[in-house]
Amino acid sequence: MFKPIGTILRPRSVAIVGASERARWPGIIYQNLRERGYGGKVYPVNPRYREIWGVRCHPRLDAIGEPVDHAVIIVPAAGVIEVIEDGVKAGIKSATVYAAGIGDGETAEAQDRGRRLAEICAQSGLVVAGPNCMGAMSWREKLFLYPNREVADLAPGPVGVVFQSGGTLQYWVQSSGARGIRFSYAISSGNELNVDLADYLNFLIDDTDTRVIALFIEGIRRGDAFKAAAARALGAGKPILAVKSGRSQPSAASSLSHTGAIAGDWAAFGAMCERYAIVQCPTLDDLTESALAFTQGRWAKGPGIGFVTTSGGSVNLLYDYAEDTGTVFPEFAPETVARIRPKIAPHIAIRNPLDCGIPSGIETQAMFCRAVLDDPKIDMIAFASKAGRVGADEAAPLKALAAGTEKPVIAFERMRYPLPAGAIEYQDDLGIPHLQGLPETLRALTALAFYGARAGKTPPTPPEPTGDAANLESPAFEALLNAKGVTLPKCALVPSATEAAGAAAGIGFPVALKVVSPAFAHKTEVGGVLLGLGTAEAVAEGAAVLEARVRAVDAEAAIEGYLVQEMVSGVEMIVGCRDDAIYGPVVLLGAGGVHVELIDDVCLRLLPVDASDVSLMIGELKAAELLAGFRGAAPADTEALIRAVVGLGEIFLDHRHLLADLEVNPLIVGAKGGGVAAVDVRPVRRAPEV
Repeated sequence: MFKPIGTILRPRSVAIVGASERARWPGIIYQNLRERGYGGKVYPVNPRYREIWGVRCHPRLDAIGEPVDHAVIIVPAAGVIEVIEDGVKAGIKSATVYAAGIGDGETAEAQDRGRRLAEICAQSGLVVAGPNCMGAMSWREKLFLYPNREVADLAPGPVGVVFQSGGTLQYWVQSSGARGIRFSYAISSGNELNVDLADYLNFLIDDTDTRVIALFIEGIRRGDAFKAAAARALGAGKPILAVKSGRSQPSAASSLSHTGAIAGDWAAFGAMCERYAIVQCPTLDDLTESALAFTQGRWAKGPGIGFVTTSGGSVNLLYDYAEDTGTVFPEFAPETVARIRPKIAPHIAIRNPLDCGIPSGIETQAMFCRAVLDDPKIDMIAFASKAGRVGADEAAPLKALAAGTEKPVIAFERMRYPLPAGAIEYQDDLGIPHLQGLPETLRALTALAFYGARAGKTPPTPPEPTGDAANLESPAFEALLNAKGVTLPKCALVPSATEAAGAAAGIGFPVALKVVSPAFAHKTEVGGVLLGLGTAEAVAEGAAVLEARVRAVDAEAAIEGYLVQEMVSGVEMIVGCRDDAIYGPVVLLGAGGVHVELIDDVCLRLLPVDASDVSLMIGELKAAELLAGFRGAAPADTEALIRAVVGLGEIFLDHRHLLADLEVNPLIVGAKGGGVAAVDVRPVRRAPEV
């Protein structure tokens, strides 16, 4: 599943193909290797020179005369394949290709180069980074193949980085390094024609010096491999923090499916992150603050955050931002209030977040923090402080604070500020990350709780489907739905208006009447549903009305009959399952009915799910208020809803080799004890493979 990429990031020797004293990138890379102390051999390669940078230059890779681990190929796209072929003959183990125009773009030449490079890798076992990348940096190996001098000055550390944007990598590493983050590896992965994100992630998990992993993702090429690596990271206790672009891209899912139309690539990526405890960072600034928070190596055991601030304005802003982040500020226990009160002015209310005014000294501030940390409802603490504001000796009480607890201890400031001289050393000595910005601090702390709740768990994986096609035919399908808790209302499918009227009398009035036509996936789009029909005559007349509506839209549309259904009332929900092309089977739960796309109150999870998963899903929805009993209404039967979601997921997983989509909309949730009614169940069969 994963390619061996050790020689890309830990080569014992490097050849620079395209070496030239006039070319900027090869020169920077050569200087990085020689001046930073890389211990392996370095071979310049260029047929135009016999000597360069004061050392021998070789005409080709196969003319070096001894094995080379890694080739840095900085030549135009048109010359890359020839260099790669020479390298394979010479026995190179890996290469980095910097040029674009190899497998990317629309020209036939570029596509041909991409196919040829893929063929060479498949036939020879060569592993290739890129194309269209800017190389990688390995701090402990002193291997800096990224054309930048400044980042090579950073000391090694615990954060491994993979960016699918080479230019963004440089700026993020530089700016985050200036905040005190230190790196093990930083990789520009490029177009990933051969080695991809999952391979790099797998490598970083096995690296003993990497403890936190930061990603910038534009796309995931091998979903199963990425999930397998993410599961390994979770098992190894190595948090993954990720920024992903593409949130605004329209979904490419089939228009036949509400589930597909609502839950596009972004939502499915979020479901994958939830399952594998990947922290989603909305911005690159958030990635920096969260990486700092996670380098402390402590995860919160619960969501309760204690804030100790010096400003009432900060408190008010924290309350506002908490609305967006779902942050939990537990009330302080009476014992905590009693400890704090003697040091707080009488007119200041003691609440969380705490405005303690301007403390009389570091010892007093540390006392406030210790009291809050000792509160049983507090799982982590953040206190207002700037990095480097005081000397190390004076800050001893804060250092002792962090050393005396297993809970995360974070310092923060309300907004960004330039670090004074010595600030990084101060931060390192305290062992307390200093974050900047209130929203970013809240999100970083919430991420510590998110990861802490999942750390050490083994993510479940979908079982292989074994369901028989006969299960999807009536009446076996209806029996299967009922057995799994997806209970159906009383109904009858009949071929004519006359029989519809008779069926309605047997079910009991009032009834709903729906036209059944394979030409229309959603009946409401053609007015194909009538509700509250109270007599047999109304049903017969209604069938004629529905037929006329269908004919008005498509005179040739086939009408297979009419579905007569008992009227049920309750909270309308939608439940849908589908197989995402990248992330695998997913389940969607949300507010349902005819306005489901407009309301957009949904959440997604990877399948399988259990009752606790579905309970958390319900809690994320605005519709949770309706289910709980909104404005005096009776609480809905959430236990029946949970059983139905779990059950529909099990049906889909067992038949996903036969089904592209399985959706219930609406699933009407009755009052507590009243169960659910799957009013409209729509299985979509997979197209036969050609």
